[in-house]
Amino acid sequence: MMDTYQRSTSTAILFVVAIFSLLLGRLFWLQVLDFQQLGSVGASASIRRIWELPPRGRMKDRNGKIMIDNRPLYSAKLIPSEFDSSRTAALAWLIKMPESDIAEHIAEGTRYNRFSALTLKRDLSTEDAARLSENIWKLPGVIIAAENKRKYADSLYGAHMFGYLRSISPAQFKALKEEGYARDDKIGFSGLERQYESHLRGIKGTRFVMVTPLGRNAGRYDEGRSDIPAIRGNDLSLSIDMELQKLAGKLLAETGKSGAVVAIDPRTGGILALQSAPDFNLEVFNGATDPAGWENIRSDPQKPLFNRTVQAVYPPGSIYKMVLATAALEEKTIDPDKKVLDNGVFRFGNRQYLSHRGEGHGMVDMREAITVSSNVYFYSLIFDVGFTAWTNYGALFGFGKRTGIDLPGERSGLLPSSDYYNRRYGKGRWTKGNLVSLAIGQGELGTTPIQLATYAAAIANRGTLHQPHIVEGYRDTRTGTYVPFRYRQHRLPLKPETLELIRGSMADVVQTGTGRLAQVPGIAVCGKTGTAQNPHGKDHAWFIAYAPADNPEIALTVLVENAGYGGSVSAPIAGKLIRQYLKHMIPVPSVPVGASTPDTFIEANPLTPAIVPALKDSSISLTVPSPPEKETNDQ
Repeated sequence: MMDTYQRSTSTAILFVVAIFSLLLGRLFWLQVLDFQQLGSVGASASIRRIWELPPRGRMKDRNGKIMIDNRPLYSAKLIPSEFDSSRTAALAWLIKMPESDIAEHIAEGTRYNRFSALTLKRDLSTEDAARLSENIWKLPGVIIAAENKRKYADSLYGAHMFGYLRSISPAQFKALKEEGYARDDKIGFSGLERQYESHLRGIKGTRFVMVTPLGRNAGRYDEGRSDIPAIRGNDLSLSIDMELQKLAGKLLAETGKSGAVVAIDPRTGGILALQSAPDFNLEVFNGATDPAGWENIRSDPQKPLFNRTVQAVYPPGSIYKMVLATAALEEKTIDPDKKVLDNGVFRFGNRQYLSHRGEGHGMVDMREAITVSSNVYFYSLIFDVGFTAWTNYGALFGFGKRTGIDLPGERSGLLPSSDYYNRRYGKGRWTKGNLVSLAIGQGELGTTPIQLATYAAAIANRGTLHQPHIVEGYRDTRTGTYVPFRYRQHRLPLKPETLELIRGSMADVVQTGTGRLAQVPGIAVCGKTGTAQNPHGKDHAWFIAYAPADNPEIALTVLVENAGYGGSVSAPIAGKLIRQYLKHMIPVPSVPVGASTPDTFIEANPLTPAIVPALKDSSISLTVPSPPEKETNDQ
């Protein structure tokens, strides 16, 4: 009995001793033998400064709706001086990145500054971030950084306008490093992101952490009291109407063709919608660039990165006849009531130029010539006005130079002059025959959609040329103060009767002329069609418009490439956009239960001709047109 008790006691003692021996052995291993693997929190002797990137400023439409916001992303960063290269394969597996790419990044970072953190991979998936976090204690020098990427409103159109971010280039970094940029920061590359980078970027913050001699995080320094929080970028207030912007993108996409829409508030110059087609998906560049998505964009023959609203330069076609008419009226070179015979053919030298397929429009005065788009009338008129006056009045409306819209990459177009032809062909080596095409907005004349929208707005507001702009101002994040931007404007030296004749003609174009498909029930729309001749295929379709006629709130330009006539393709798009923006002005008939709809109201189809309110301007008369015939003349 006693022997059994002694044996049990001995066994228990041996078991306890064995357990304590294992624990002491493990402690010895961790504290002494494996010290170089794990380091020691107690041995923390240095402080690491970690830059905190601020969220970029948001973008809000004219009604305060957020169009561009931020959402979090996680990036894997690495400090070359603290990283053990033998762990490269493990790191590559954890973040799903080729080992050779990691080695290349480390080599590049070492050449620049081996003590500075470099970004290995942006926008880690939730799974990759969690896996790296669980194993980061084995990877000295590796950091998981919380950053931000853009969050776009649902069904957002306008990629060219908003723009996107890209990693800062070496040249940019060299020029901007004194402004606080790091070598692997992202910077606005296009659109508003680029134009307003200084407002949107915000101010970096600083976080201090304690690290072991091996670079392991040992906690926050001074319990975070020394940290400097990042300051979010300033929010931009846009003049854009988000719903109108969406509709512009949708309507252009439905054509299946390239094109552009620019809608503007003629009272201020604020852009209401700006859409280039084809559009592209901003998510391709959001966070980490999607290689497959980028390749699809890059190889697309329609060139989706090309911003047609400010960069496409085409002849404006018949729209420019109104500039010639303005010059004639201001210079008093013709009585606008004088009738001119348009028999369908204009002869200059030994060449013939046709109008209306050679059939002509008969006797037309200036207003009728604009309404039916008579070529013969304007072929003759440019010789009465003269080339110099034609050029000068084009320049008066801003053609041939940039409008100054707050977007990068705007082109100036081309406004021919005698000096231009002398440079191109040589002095005395060009003839007045060049003027024939210019008279109807063809030839070397080149305009952009933003120029024509600004021109339409100036006619709409009776002669004030506003600098078009997208951003009205910003909200200073630090002070909470709203700071408006100031834009230039100037009054055109034109007689009121000149502008009223042009405005009346544009009303006739939509009511009885080539722009009837732009009609909106209950709204008096004024417009002008144009067709840009295209030697490489089908012509490009232009249309400019504004509404309501008396006190315009919207002016716009629509361009659809390779689509034919402006009145057939672009005018209906303009009508739908006007209907959307001015829907609060469209009368809704009150119909008793069981009663039929009054004849004076025609709903359901925005393109259906309708009886519209009489205009206060007596020079503009409106009629109820018959359905438009197929357009056969609109140069």
